[in-house]
Amino acid sequence: METEKGSFTIALAAAADAGTHAAAFAESVKKGFYDGLTWHRVVTAFVVQGGDPRGSGWGDAGWRLADEVNRTPFLRGTVGMPKAGKDTGGCQLFVSLVPTPHLDGRYTAFGRVISGLEVLDRLEPGDRILRASLK
Repeated sequence: METEKGSFTIALAAAADAGTHAAAFAESVKKGFYDGLTWHRVVTAFVVQGGDPRGSGWGDAGWRLADEVNRTPFLRGTVGMPKAGKDTGGCQLFVSLVPTPHLDGRYTAFGRVISGLEVLDRLEPGDRILRASLK
């Protein structure tokens, strides 16, 4: 994922852990959905959150995903799906900046950042996702 502050790489979760979320994210990337969207929420020593077409945290892509809460712990670099309630995840994503055990078992973890973690520390609210791509 290329941002105004640099690039980072996400490895998606295995199908058994969060296959629907990983597949939905990959499909959105293929369609260019994230290109030009912002990181609307940046909380130091917690998370960065983006992928909202409204840029407010309340937007969606017109579809929702059933929760796939799994045993993956939310460590630094874990990619998760924010939600407003049960089965309300969709297009947004967040990345933990530090271990966040209070999220374990409550949110779907569908990937992890495997390179470029330092980029996340430089993000500020409003920074853009220039381009998301699959390898």
